[in-house]
Amino acid sequence: MISFDAAHRAVHYPPDRRFRIWIRPSILIGIGIAILCAIVAAWIEVAVAGLPHVPAVPQINPDNFVGPHGFPVWVRYCHFFNFLFLMMLIRSGLSILMDHPRLYFNDDCTPGSEWIRCTPLEVPRDRIWTAKDDARYISPLVGTPGYRHTIGIARIWHFIDVHGFIITGVFFVIMLFDTEQWRRIVPTSPLVLLQAWNTWVHYATFHLPGEPNGFYGYNALQQLAYFTVVLIFGPLAISTGIAMSPAVVNRFPWYARIFGGRQSARSIHFLTMFSFLAFLVVHVTLIVMTGFARNMNHIVMGTDDQGHLGMYLGFMGIGVVVLSWVVAHCLSWHQPRRLQHALKSVTYPMQLLTLNRLTPRQKYSEQDISPYMWPNGKMPIRDDWKHLSEGGFEDFRLKVGGLVERPVELSLADLEQLGESEHITMHHCIQGWSGIAKWGGIPMEKLIELVHPKPEAKVVAFFSFGEGLYGGPYYDTQSLENLRKPQCLLASRMNGQRLPQLYGAPLRLRVENQLGYKMVKWIERIEFIESEKLLGKGEGGINEDDEYFDLLPNI
Repeated sequence: MISFDAAHRAVHYPPDRRFRIWIRPSILIGIGIAILCAIVAAWIEVAVAGLPHVPAVPQINPDNFVGPHGFPVWVRYCHFFNFLFLMMLIRSGLSILMDHPRLYFNDDCTPGSEWIRCTPLEVPRDRIWTAKDDARYISPLVGTPGYRHTIGIARIWHFIDVHGFIITGVFFVIMLFDTEQWRRIVPTSPLVLLQAWNTWVHYATFHLPGEPNGFYGYNALQQLAYFTVVLIFGPLAISTGIAMSPAVVNRFPWYARIFGGRQSARSIHFLTMFSFLAFLVVHVTLIVMTGFARNMNHIVMGTDDQGHLGMYLGFMGIGVVVLSWVVAHCLSWHQPRRLQHALKSVTYPMQLLTLNRLTPRQKYSEQDISPYMWPNGKMPIRDDWKHLSEGGFEDFRLKVGGLVERPVELSLADLEQLGESEHITMHHCIQGWSGIAKWGGIPMEKLIELVHPKPEAKVVAFFSFGEGLYGGPYYDTQSLENLRKPQCLLASRMNGQRLPQLYGAPLRLRVENQLGYKMVKWIERIEFIESEKLLGKGEGGINEDDEYFDLLPNI
């Protein structure tokens, strides 16, 4: 176990570390009925007509065999690296999931509307319960980096490994269709569905069909399974991940609707992960049951024999994968800043060229406004904020200074006179929840024009009355480029009313192409500066400094 100081222990290793999975009964009943129907149908068929015929797959007779067979070296290497990256994606994904351990098929994320939750807790109704309060502990034996509320580091590993997963997958698919190997996993006749059902009938009634030698071919059910995992689950995992990007969804709202909405995409993303795990369990079980040594020689050595070398090397490969988890754990807790910078060196330039160029254009209606919006962040405890709030913030003055030609101090009334704008947008939290609300306030473009930034001003810092997770004034930064985008507001109103204290009064930032932690609440002052490196620990915000979040979270 990592040795935490008191502040970090309270966050990462809380006294309540219980784990429980609750699934909506209607979902469980539906799944149970579907499985039961498939099993009952199989038994009825056997009782009425006997075991169906399963066509034989060519066995070991290379002289008479025509078609792709064996496992070329590129297949074997892709198999190993896919396993390596996929397991790390699953482990880091579990840590991400536990930061908001609820999954929904609606975009408002109202407590009680989830279809599954990985927490024993229901949201209390007698006090403020923030999204951070709802985060749960996960053992580092299961997740990377594990513990509670480690989503910053978990996202680092997730995005590092997704690059490897995509590169491996693209290379595999290119090689698959550039050779005859595609014929092994891509069905070419609808008869494969009937043959797959016949194979299922054998398994469901506890009869093992004649197992083909995988070196030369698969039975129909195996072929469909490989086809689904490689050519459906892989692309689906990637495409649903993209559907959780605020930059993409707020520029192309139709994209998330392909999956039923942003939260449906998140649920499908999780179900895809579960499907990968289920496939892995069945895959390994059949490998063991149908000749472990021979099967290991197939995928490790590329040979079809009964020797033990493939098995030994296979265990070594599995050991390397497990060792990578240990290394990742150590790096997560002993070199987190280097990890943060390593990811930034790769993703930051890519996002500047791609996602960050997308201009938010989403349009939601009044009917889309969420009935519930998760609160988050630490409410201000400063006496000056409390005094201002008691007076309805009539005496509040927003100070805007730094590298500007015209420093100003503006009341809320002064800001309103600059010309307000309203839009209904979806809020995306790094923890995974979302919500739709109407925001009203002054476009940042107008405030920028009012103060006339100096040429050397490239970044704008927003300072809050509130504190960060581990104390210290909450702050974050934005580039001038992003602040000039449409729908970027200094919001003073929410859903047609004055901005509530819980959600950021007197002012909060809205930047619709990024995640929520960049949208500072309870804003006290604004300062134009040359670089984010001049503030705090130089990472761009208190979450970036202390929790290793991204400087530019377009996804």
